Amino acid sequence: MHSWPVQDAKARFSEFLEACITEGPQMVTKRGAEAAVLVPVEEWRRLQAAARPSLKELLLSDEGRADLELPARGMARRRPVEPAE
Repeated sequence: MHSWPVQDAKARFSEFLEACITEGPQMVTKRGAEAAVLVPVEEWRRLQAAARPSLKELLLSDEGRADLELPARGMARRRPVEPAE
């Protein structure tokens, strides 16, 4: 992966973009530290699809997707029953 200082990426954006399309992801550095990566759209879409589980995968998963705090059995509060009129 080629690394571009932010000043070069800005000044030569067309070249920066073309390198991304032909060579793959390009790193942008700011003051010598890695700051961002420009990736081709096909790779971005592949990464997005891989990061999201399908509905089928969610339903078949053993793991919960959220932390739910459930009251201990028998400790749930119920709403009072209103008398019938």
